[in-house]
Amino acid sequence: MASSPKLFSSFHNTTHNLQRRPSSSHFLSPKKLSLQINPNSPTLITCSSLPILTSKTQIQNPLKYEKQEKFQAFKEDNRPLNEIWPEIQGSNDWDTLLDPMNSHLRHEIIRYGEFAQACYDSFDFDPRSKYCGTCKYQGIYFFEKLDHMANYGYQISRYLYATSNINLPNFFQRSKLSSVWSQHANWMGYVAVVTDEQEVRRLGRRDIVIAWRGTVTYLEWIHDLKDILHPAHFSDDPSIKIESGFFDLYTTKEDACDYCSFSAREQILSDIKRIKERYQGEELSITITGHSLGAALALLSAYDIAEMGLNYTNMGKKIPITVFSFSGPRVGNLKFKERCDELGIKVLRVVNVHDKVPKVPGIFANEKNKHQKYIEEHISFPWSYAHVGIELELDHMESPFLKQSKDISNAHNLEALLHLVDGYGGKDLGFCSSATKRDIALVNKSCDFLKEEYGVPAYWRQDENKGMVRGGDGRWILPERQRLDSHPPDTAYHLEQVFKFAAKSTLKAL
Repeated sequence: MASSPKLFSSFHNTTHNLQRRPSSSHFLSPKKLSLQINPNSPTLITCSSLPILTSKTQIQNPLKYEKQEKFQAFKEDNRPLNEIWPEIQGSNDWDTLLDPMNSHLRHEIIRYGEFAQACYDSFDFDPRSKYCGTCKYQGIYFFEKLDHMANYGYQISRYLYATSNINLPNFFQRSKLSSVWSQHANWMGYVAVVTDEQEVRRLGRRDIVIAWRGTVTYLEWIHDLKDILHPAHFSDDPSIKIESGFFDLYTTKEDACDYCSFSAREQILSDIKRIKERYQGEELSITITGHSLGAALALLSAYDIAEMGLNYTNMGKKIPITVFSFSGPRVGNLKFKERCDELGIKVLRVVNVHDKVPKVPGIFANEKNKHQKYIEEHISFPWSYAHVGIELELDHMESPFLKQSKDISNAHNLEALLHLVDGYGGKDLGFCSSATKRDIALVNKSCDFLKEEYGVPAYWRQDENKGMVRGGDGRWILPERQRLDSHPPDTAYHLEQVFKFAAKSTLKAL
């Protein structure tokens, strides 16, 4: 076959990108991917039986495939993100953007997934460390320490903490040592805001991100959910209820601990108020993300912010709230879902079909039951739950890179889920991991899910020498860390303003 220069260049660039790696080892090879060149269409490459457009040139005479829409699976959306960002953030509930997958949306799902993954990568969960349960890095260096996120253009506004003195014991991490940073607190995530002006222009607005940590251990925490619904108490409607463990985690505080003297809820509300005032008059968005139990907190905090009216500027303009949820459980009852919809909260739930966590709580009464509204309102069934938003359901069995594993922790892994997003073109369109050039080695950061043939070690991500350094006397020690800030000094002031505003709004409504 005589190859044209254009065809050779397209083939070379694609195989090079498919072999990107963090070290000198080649994890992928074109041969293993069954990469094929179509001699009748030099701008078309097929990978895992999925055609990919590799040129902006319109294909005049494409081959006849069983499903012609496959040609659109990885087509780039050439519109600037700053022109269409409300749509990507869910203003139209992602209508027409998921099947086939819009290229901007794919990038944004993965980007916000990495904000959630950063909570795992920076969390100290070693019980032999006196810093167990906190973040490894100071806020000023947070993204810098996370390598690829250093150029994201965001800065930490504050860290989030919650008290461990609640009935979710398998979620929290505790040190085995007697002298620790806190007896009562765990680091839960962070609030960040984009400060790089070039990134603000690219996004089309100044984005506020809230990222919640999920569980870093096995899924025992899910067994602690009692299916008990608790009135949210964020409004005057007592019929709006959420799972009691999530409620406690979000609202409980501990006066004896500097880090938990304000609840996670109070920390969130005060900081959103602070950021709004700082960037008054600008185009803003609030994007909340989390994985696993962190996804539940993401939805709960989104509802709270909207219910309290914090998603409005001083001029009365609505600030869009979007939740990118990964592997999240159900959070509240049907009334909770309906209220989230009324408030205009946009939720995209990304799940693995084999994951058990998104199926609980609410096994017997949930949104799939057509009689749920009657059951909830007339029978007063106390264990009725409903998912909120749009679901993007993925299947790890479709990835040629992953083991055909039935391990529930693999099905729940966030990096594996982002890998599936990267290769997803649309329903029944196959799989190809070349949409964003995301390195498949990331899958095995904290699990053993990649096929052995790719030569990626399992559970490979760790601090050099596990954080140990050699002191001046030649002995190896775990160095002291600089004390993390607990709460900004004006937290109480901004929180007071939030509740005053909410009280006035309630009186007006009456």
